[in-house]
Amino acid sequence: MTTFSDFGLSNELVKALSNMGFEEPTPIQAQAIPIGLQGKDMIGQAQTGTGKTTAFGVPLLEQIDITEGIQGLVLAPTRELAVQVAEELNRIGQMKGVKTLPIYGGQDINRQIRSLKNRPQIIAATPGRLIDHIERKTIRLSNIKMVVLDEADEMLNMGFIEDIERILSEVKGERQTMLFSATMPRRIQSLAEKFMKDPELVKIQAKEMTVKNIEQHYMEVHEKQKFDVLCSLLDIQSPELAIVFGRTKKRVDEVVEGLIKRGYSAEGIHGDIPQAKRDQVIRRFKESTIDIMVATDVAARGLDISGVSHVYNFDIPQDPESYVHRIGRTGRAGNKGLAVTFVSPREIDHLKIIENVTKSKMMKKPVPSFKDVLAGNQQATINRLMAIIEKNDHNDYKRAAENLLEDTDSVTLLAAALKLLTKDPDVTPVKLTAVEPIRVRKPRGDRGGDNRKRYNDRGRNTGSGRPGGRDGRDRRRSRTQSK
Repeated sequence: MTTFSDFGLSNELVKALSNMGFEEPTPIQAQAIPIGLQGKDMIGQAQTGTGKTTAFGVPLLEQIDITEGIQGLVLAPTRELAVQVAEELNRIGQMKGVKTLPIYGGQDINRQIRSLKNRPQIIAATPGRLIDHIERKTIRLSNIKMVVLDEADEMLNMGFIEDIERILSEVKGERQTMLFSATMPRRIQSLAEKFMKDPELVKIQAKEMTVKNIEQHYMEVHEKQKFDVLCSLLDIQSPELAIVFGRTKKRVDEVVEGLIKRGYSAEGIHGDIPQAKRDQVIRRFKESTIDIMVATDVAARGLDISGVSHVYNFDIPQDPESYVHRIGRTGRAGNKGLAVTFVSPREIDHLKIIENVTKSKMMKKPVPSFKDVLAGNQQATINRLMAIIEKNDHNDYKRAAENLLEDTDSVTLLAAALKLLTKDPDVTPVKLTAVEPIRVRKPRGDRGGDNRKRYNDRGRNTGSGRPGGRDGRDRRRSRTQSK
């Protein structure tokens, strides 16, 4: 088995990858990392979710000198991907002291200028906002050693190809270029021919992702209903061990706090929690000291825990690979598992994409009613009573029971006991921060021409197809001239 140590990486990177739970490289990583370490240009054709960030991140981080300024540039089509790339590179590069800063539209540019004063070595940027900084001279590309174009075909679809050509023209001197794209249209090939030097091609066939022994359900749930529905399912299904996946660190903290308030035994893990604390939570979960663990995708990477009976996707994952990774925490060692995914009405299209890629169908289930919850709680109480009877651990209470039966019939007495022991559905309000639903990006031709995007990646309102509207440069220049 190939490991990351086999690539001859620095100890800092090997340790960081190990702490992140990476055990062996994915196919794209196994082929791309050696090419990148040799300083060669490369074209990687691979689907989202195959580990591309680490594939280019490791060679990029290895050649960074922390005493110098910006040396690495990653271009991404969306602000979400730019942030995701920056987070991953910061985790991999943390022990080496390499800082990556996300630069994207929609965030105050003055805030980004202040962050640039902390001298990051790598920038993960959307094209339009990066050009803003280049024009302001707040980012200079004179010392760039490597440029990465991530999801190049998506940047082409979103109309950023001219911006990319301009940015690449700004990078002077020798540089290494790595381009990643799920498809390879002619326009991307032309870009590679113009700006890359004898690139090596790495092509990873899209694998069919399947999940066995796992029953998959989904529920169409509005954001405000999610927490109550989760609690209802926990009461009805009484999982032995359950993992709840949230999309953000803040979401994990809020769900854990809410569950504890309602009397559930839960703890959370995410990237901001110290490793020692995460290890403690995982150990307690394995030992069944707690029976619900709430986690982000990254924190749960590499978890090897047997006995997980239920997985709840509180927030639908970003991509099919993450979905398979999440629900794969259950249904292990030949055991059956259940995965339930909460989906808002605007995320149904994204759900269908996951189904198509994973070649699996999720069964739509209705949101449980009050009666369903009460029935579930009653059944859980009956199961607890029968367990005590099987253990024969009730002899000290027989005399008290006989005395009660002298005055009350057995059915009434047992019904009262069940009512006393059954947990009523809790209605304690728990407020969660709303998470933006995932929207499926449609092909450019389906977006209504120039009105395809109300906000560009620099965060400016572009209106309905006004001249110069996509990036707002004409308006900025007119304001500058008026001054």
